[in-house]
Amino acid sequence: METQSNNPLHGKTLESILNDLVAHFGWEELGNRIRINCFTDNPSLKSSLTFLRKTPWARKKVEDLYIRFCLKKPTI
Repeated sequence: METQSNNPLHGKTLESILNDLVAHFGWEELGNRIRINCFTDNPSLKSSLTFLRKTPWARKKVEDLYIRFCLKKPTI
């Protein structure tokens, strides 16, 4: 079985990824960085998760932003 030790998404749910991004950037900045309506027009965690689970290109953008965000985080 292949290990995922270098994969920053390993073990992370879409919900936890989105929660981390919203906590760090806020909805407004997240909407500026990823231009999709679920982040700019009355955003909520539930509606955003529903949209992202049905829309692979949008989910990829969120995951890519999260990976860039993780790489800049200082490690303890």
